[in-house]
Amino acid sequence: MKVRLNSDPEVVQSIREGLQRTGGYCPCRLQRTPENKCMCKEFKEQIADPNFEGYCHCRLYYKEK
Repeated sequence: MKVRLNSDPEVVQSIREGLQRTGGYCPCRLQRTPENKCMCKEFKEQIADPNFEGYCHCRLYYKEK
């Protein structure tokens, strides 16, 4: 298993700017809850699934099998 940044530098820059504006919370989510703090709870659970391959909700990270 490997988790990496999105290969598109524009996406990475945009999401990182959003994280900076929101204090580290996923800029794609409306609620500012601990579950939405980057790296979000949803993606951590997806990482734990050995069959999951894909992007986190905001597309900053990608999990490879």
